[in-house]
Amino acid sequence: MYAIIGAGPMGLASARNLQKLGIPFIGFELHSDVGGLWDIDNPHSTMYDSAHLISSKRMTEFAEFPMGDAVAPYPHHTEMRQYFRDYAEHFQLRPHYEFNTQVVELSPDGDGWTVVSERAGQRQQRRFDGVLIANGTLHTPNVPVLPGLFDGELMHSAQYRNPEIFKGKRVLLVGCGNSGADIAVDAVHHAASVDISLRRGYYFLPKFINGRPIDTLGGKRPLPRPLKQRIDAAMIRMIIGKPSDYGLPDPDYRLYESHPVVNSLILHHLGHGDITPRRDIAAIDGKTVQFSDGEAAEYDLILLATGYQLHYPFISREHLNWPAELDAPQLYMNVFHPQYDNLFMMGMIEATGLGWEGRNQQARLVALYIRQQQVGAAAAAAFNRIRSERAGATLDGGYRYIKLARMAYYVNKNAYLAALKQHSDELERDLPTAQQQPLAVTP
Repeated sequence: MYAIIGAGPMGLASARNLQKLGIPFIGFELHSDVGGLWDIDNPHSTMYDSAHLISSKRMTEFAEFPMGDAVAPYPHHTEMRQYFRDYAEHFQLRPHYEFNTQVVELSPDGDGWTVVSERAGQRQQRRFDGVLIANGTLHTPNVPVLPGLFDGELMHSAQYRNPEIFKGKRVLLVGCGNSGADIAVDAVHHAASVDISLRRGYYFLPKFINGRPIDTLGGKRPLPRPLKQRIDAAMIRMIIGKPSDYGLPDPDYRLYESHPVVNSLILHHLGHGDITPRRDIAAIDGKTVQFSDGEAAEYDLILLATGYQLHYPFISREHLNWPAELDAPQLYMNVFHPQYDNLFMMGMIEATGLGWEGRNQQARLVALYIRQQQVGAAAAAAFNRIRSERAGATLDGGYRYIKLARMAYYVNKNAYLAALKQHSDELERDLPTAQQQPLAVTP
């Protein structure tokens, strides 16, 4: 019996793939239903009212469970919540889960793992053959130390739900990832003023080009990395210009070496003077913020759009091969532990264009490995050598990702999918015909 921690999209994909291969499991979920952060009613969700998917539905959906034609190209979070609920219902995954249940401790137990869970104040301890950790990567805020004391309201984007909090206030946003850009656009329509402070440059992409979602464009054959970076960067400059055209710093790295911001509305509002660009914060005194270029302004509210940290409070870092000085566990393909053959980190991965189907293929590989490990297949033994030798190896496709905590588990989509397909094909060969299923490849 295996344990799955989490019933968000990655937990559901893990459950579905174990189900396909007849591997028994029990799932644990903190909330009362599936969907993870996509369920805004989940107390642990970091969703906000205006949030939409930043990749298009056809590049994100599970291949065996497409989203309906009536769903918008970039679905609202309520549509995504319903999609995952429908997925769980269609494949009858809910009966495998214990809801309103928190995993409080996970520790080795001989050749298995002990899981201590808590529900309604009652604790239960059980032993499992293995564990798939799928509790997500976007729920623990990264809160930087500010240079001074702020007398106004200070919050992180994880706490943001509704733009009413901005009404009549002088607002400073710090950081500009995809959530930060969305929130800045929300604030424009309610705040007395909106400024945004950046210490580095970002690449901004429009959601649509020629009426099509931007992530659906491109040829069937991937371009060589340097050529793709040059061509795509030139196309974006032609369509929307450079960040410095809007008063923002230009990136000091090449396109795709960090996650781009898929939002051109923020540029629209910068160009109209609705948002004022600011440099990095140098000092704070009361409600006055001094910036690194010598300018200063007063604010009522500072919102930190500074991302998230990986957080697995129920298990010791030593069991995740996670040195204190590093930002992420050192695992092969961000999944497989070099020593443990029955502990898997599910969904600890970011990649432009990977979508949920790419993550589903990750879950398929794990399920194949477990199944072949159970029967002592030679393919599983061969894979054991690989996962032990390559822990922490990057699948970056030659891209030089910038050194940030959130990029510590970033991979190149094409390189990752190729590795998934290779390993899955090798593990799948010895399966009974009825359990074989060709892997789809995300375009």
